[in-house]
Amino acid sequence: MTDIDERWGAPPANGPTTSNLADILERVLDKGIVIAGDIKIDLLDIELLTIRLRLFVSSVETARKAGIDWWETDPALSSKAARNELREENRRLRERVDALESGDGDGDGSPAHRSKDTEGAGT
Repeated sequence: MTDIDERWGAPPANGPTTSNLADILERVLDKGIVIAGDIKIDLLDIELLTIRLRLFVSSVETARKAGIDWWETDPALSSKAARNELREENRRLRERVDALESGDGDGDGSPAHRSKDTEGAGT
């Protein structure tokens, strides 16, 4: 009889390699994964509701490479974006105040919101 060498701890030479959860997560975040699906609710061939789901899971760097950076410009998610939005709003309000004080109307160049005192002054 011949002896068969059985190695209990070694995976088969041509079988798949095992990966732990950390390796899989690292690969998904590095490459990115897209999950897409549609949910439709019909009643007697009448479409009542359609929900379209799109999910992109990746690391921040991979998302930036894909051109996705909405979290940087959303004031609800980024304190920098919130400060920029507040700064822009303050700039627009200052321009309107300056225009109103100089008598240019409501700040956008239209005379529609001038007071009644300035309308009848010339007649």
